[in-house]
Amino acid sequence: MDLTSSQHNHLQNELIRELERQEGQKEDEQIVAEIMRRRFFPAFVTYKPWEGFHFAGHEIRITEATDCYGAVVWPSALVLCYFLETNSKQYNLVDKNVIEIGAGTGLVSIVASLLGAVVTATDLPELLGNLQHNVLQNTKLKCKHQPHVKELSWGIELEKNFPRSSCHFDYIMAADVVYHHPFLDELLLTFDHLCKNDTVILWAMKFRLDKENMFVGRFQTVFDLEVLSDFPSLNITLYKAMRKGRMKVRPSKATV
Repeated sequence: MDLTSSQHNHLQNELIRELERQEGQKEDEQIVAEIMRRRFFPAFVTYKPWEGFHFAGHEIRITEATDCYGAVVWPSALVLCYFLETNSKQYNLVDKNVIEIGAGTGLVSIVASLLGAVVTATDLPELLGNLQHNVLQNTKLKCKHQPHVKELSWGIELEKNFPRSSCHFDYIMAADVVYHHPFLDELLLTFDHLCKNDTVILWAMKFRLDKENMFVGRFQTVFDLEVLSDFPSLNITLYKAMRKGRMKVRPSKATV
């Protein structure tokens, strides 16, 4: 029996969608492979574990600690660093005020500094020693502006430490700040406090558990959210966000 016109169109559309899916999967795998090639390891066992990265025309060495979530470089940080480097014209960081929340080892802050930004790298007090070491080691005499390292416990004494009247950030950066922890309310409060009407949030999110994933919906009660890039093989999505009603429509998709 001959296929009807509607059946034929349905099959044709299914084929097109499958080809698009395969093409998207191939593109995802190629970009992820390129991102991961930016990472290298020491040729010999060292006293302190470290990883190396190539971003912004520099070799970056990051000292890690395996006993703490915040002292390890996670894939979301690599995704965000790669985006900053490959979209440096559209997202020009030169002389821009940037704060990274949950900076961890400092890789994103280091790359933003190497790209010309005025950076404040923040995290919990117990992580600041390693964070300061990495930032100083990789930026001293290499950056237009020497980055600052500062304590920031989400939701705590925000106005005291980051007064709204004097703190203005062009960009807030965050990589893998949503994971299994009980401070999601405080995280949203911190985003809200630091974000002005013209502040752009660049946030790399790894999707894990439903509780953490629901944070995206809560985030959207305060901010407009736009997907810049999606990496299904890593379960990572890169978002751009601004306060509700402040987002402008992009003429073209940024590349990652």
